[in-house]
Amino acid sequence: MFWPTFFAVLSVTALTGMALGAALGLTGLVILQFVAGNAAGLAINTVWNTLNSFTLTAIPLFIFMGEILMASGISRRAYTAIAPMFDRVPGSLLHTNIAVSAAFSAVSGSSISTAAAVGSVAYPEMKARGYEPRQVIGSIAAGGTLGLLIPPSLSLLIYGALTETSIGQLFAAGLVPGVLMAVLFMAFIYLRVRLRGAPTETQGDHHPFGRALVMLLSLWPLVLLFFAVMGSIFFGLATPTEAAAVGVIASALIGFFAGDLTLTRLYRALLASVVTFTSIGFIFVGALILGQSVAILGIAREMVEGVSAAGFHPYLLFAVIALLYLALGCVFDGLSIMIMTLPVVFPLLTGLGFDPIWLGVIITIMVEIGLITPPVGLNLYVLTAIAGRDVSISGAARGAIPYWAIMLVMVALLTAVPGIALWLPTLLFR
Repeated sequence: MFWPTFFAVLSVTALTGMALGAALGLTGLVILQFVAGNAAGLAINTVWNTLNSFTLTAIPLFIFMGEILMASGISRRAYTAIAPMFDRVPGSLLHTNIAVSAAFSAVSGSSISTAAAVGSVAYPEMKARGYEPRQVIGSIAAGGTLGLLIPPSLSLLIYGALTETSIGQLFAAGLVPGVLMAVLFMAFIYLRVRLRGAPTETQGDHHPFGRALVMLLSLWPLVLLFFAVMGSIFFGLATPTEAAAVGVIASALIGFFAGDLTLTRLYRALLASVVTFTSIGFIFVGALILGQSVAILGIAREMVEGVSAAGFHPYLLFAVIALLYLALGCVFDGLSIMIMTLPVVFPLLTGLGFDPIWLGVIITIMVEIGLITPPVGLNLYVLTAIAGRDVSISGAARGAIPYWAIMLVMVALLTAVPGIALWLPTLLFR
């Protein structure tokens, strides 16, 4: 009765235009009440116990930290500091987009925040220098996805909270793949520019290498913040929640003394954080209720037993689920996909022997792909808004397609060599 009820209620709620969180929660309540035998009351305890979790408190704090950094104008200073390092590299500002995105991701945790912060600084400058708008938007949209992989990552944090997996190990696991993916993006840009050409950077000033290195010193606020947050987690000095609180205080101080943060901007950052967390939290609660129904009825266990009895290879099922994530990425935002699928996907794949830490990185990359997949593709919408009428959604999507393919290559690489993601958490935590 689970699956007929699940699809029937979810279809009806979708047709009515109900919010995703409400649709998931109502579906879970109906299943608990009518399939699990008047067990709807259990959902209340599950929601309360989870929302009362100390670990979950880190999510709004990391969101607030990212909003403070955006409000303080630190991204503009980071762009100015990093750009000279690529003065003489073909397609220099395209490389700068990826490098600045990676640097900002290391303290933001949000893909949309990263894309907006870098795009608002980079796009006007690159348009003035004659870069093709579609290439610019594609590189910034792809760079923005690094915000969900390079720690601190909201995606990995939510994954850890939902699956009771170590946040510290997840953050450590996301670092190397995140940096590697940034390198792959830049390698593609280099090859593409060499083959097809791009505007020369003669319009800009070429800085001596020594001067470019000195200019990197102005990145000290981001470096300090990264080590304050991630260093305290990796070295066991603080929990993720405590580190997030430190990050909020540190980002505010840096914003006031080294940026353009004011009390008015800080207040607006707080309001933006509340709105963002509320939207995420609503979906989170709905997924918790649905997950409770899945757990009580043992659906994941039955699926594992069914797959084993049918003789399906675990990696075949993994490939099917990866395709499902790609399909869902066309109509849902990334975090919504993660929250609504994990109650079934996580126990199913871990029951088949997949490492939960590795799985968190893989699912995060699949979620990232959704951020540059139309028609939803939130990064594309944010950046086309910044570009005005210069680029359409379809044009931005075409510019992002090569990066979309690189992310799939990264999934295949991590599947073939899981150690890429697992060696750092093994080194630090086991």
